Amino acid sequence: MFAYYHFLKRVLSIFYPPIAPKSNEVLRFGILGAADIAPSALVTPAKSHPEVIVAAVAAREEKKAKAFAKKHGIPAVHLCYDDLIADPTINCVYVPLPNGLHYEWALKALKAGKHVLLEKPSVSNAAEAKSLFRHPILRDSDALVLLEAFHYRFHPAWQLFLTLFDSKEIEEVEVQNYLAAGIFPLDDIRFNYSLSGGTLMDFGSYAISAVRQIFGAEPTFVRSASYRPMPEGFDQTVDEAVYATYEFPNGGIARITADLQARGGYWFPALTKNWPRLYGALPTLFLKLKPIEEAVGNGLVKETRRKIVFHCYMGPHFYHRIDIGTTTKIIDPNKGRKILKSEKKTEYKKAYNWLKNEEGKKGELWWTTYRYQLEEFVNRVKKRQGSCVWFDSEESIRQMEMIDATYEKMGLPLRLTSKELEGGS
Repeated sequence: MFAYYHFLKRVLSIFYPPIAPKSNEVLRFGILGAADIAPSALVTPAKSHPEVIVAAVAAREEKKAKAFAKKHGIPAVHLCYDDLIADPTINCVYVPLPNGLHYEWALKALKAGKHVLLEKPSVSNAAEAKSLFRHPILRDSDALVLLEAFHYRFHPAWQLFLTLFDSKEIEEVEVQNYLAAGIFPLDDIRFNYSLSGGTLMDFGSYAISAVRQIFGAEPTFVRSASYRPMPEGFDQTVDEAVYATYEFPNGGIARITADLQARGGYWFPALTKNWPRLYGALPTLFLKLKPIEEAVGNGLVKETRRKIVFHCYMGPHFYHRIDIGTTTKIIDPNKGRKILKSEKKTEYKKAYNWLKNEEGKKGELWWTTYRYQLEEFVNRVKKRQGSCVWFDSEESIRQMEMIDATYEKMGLPLRLTSKELEGGS
C-alpha cells in the first residue's frame, strides 16, 4: 500500500509539478509551433525550473497559437516564427516542428543569437546535420548551445543501465519499439515524406540512438534492413515499420524493430492480426553479453552468462525496471562440455534519481526525462558542470549518418534536403 502511495504521488507530480520561484536571471524560451510534444517536453518541466520561463509561442495559425498560449499560460503570442526569433527578450528557442523544417528554423534561431533545443531527429539527413552542427556560428569559444533532444539519455535510469556492462562484452542487442495502430492517423505528419517523415525518423531514431551509445561506437555496416510500407493509397516511400540489423566493431550485433502502426501479437492470429498491438507497448531493450569462462580447478570451467532487459527505457520516469539475469554453469570440457551444475538468478534495479548525491547532479523522484534534459540544457547555457550527460554535435551527425545508411539499405530515398542548405545559406 505504501509503495502504491509513492507511485501515485510521483506520477501526480509528473503532470502537476511544484511551481518553482523564478530567479532574476531566467532563460526565456520561445516555442516554434504548437506541437503536441511541447507541453511534456518543455512547458511542464519549465514550471519546476527556477531559471526557465516559457515566454512566447508562434504557430502558422494565429488561432492555434493563441489557444495553446491560453491553455498553458504563455504570456506572448507571435504571429509568425520569424517574429518570435527576432524577439530580443527571447534567449532560447525550442523547435518541435515537423522534421523537414528543423534545419531551416534551427539555423535561423542560431543566427539570431538564440540557444536551440531541437527535437529529434535533429534534421532530415546527414548532409543537413553536418551543415548545421559544424556551422561556423557554433565554433566560437562562447558559442551558442544546440542540443538534439534525446531526452531519455539524461535520466538516471539510463545512466545506471550504462554502468552494468562493458561495451566490449556485448554479444547482441535488440530494441523493440511498438506503438499500437490507431494512435497516430495515417495522414499524420510522421508519415509525410515531404516533411521528412517515416517511422525510422521517429520511433526508430530512439532505437538507433540507444544501440549507438550501448556499443560506444558506430556500426561497421548495416547487415540487413527492411520495412513495411504505408497502406495502399499512401506514400510508398514512407516506412510504417522498420526492421534492421547492424554489426559493430567488437563483432556484436544490434537488431531494431520500430513500428508506429503495430498490430497483432495475440493468440489466434488469424482472428486478431489486425487488432492494435498492446503486447510490447513499453519500449524494451534486450542486452546479451558474451559468456565469460574461468578455470575453477580439477580441469573444470565456470561459464557465466548475463542478460539485461530494460523495460520502458524511453519513459523511465513513469515506470521502468532493469532485469539482470545471470546464469552460471560448471562445465567439464573433458566430457563434451558436460554441465555438472547450473544456477540462475535475477536481480532487479531501478533509478528515479541519482544514486549518489554527487556535486552537480540534481534531481527529484518525479523529474521526467525532459526535466532532467532541461536541467542540463540550462547548465550548458549557464556554463555549469551539471551531471556531464550530453548529446554532442558530432554524435548528432553520426546519428543521421546511421539513419541514412539504414534507408539506403532498405532501398528507400533519403529524406529531403532543405532548400536553405541547397541554396548555400
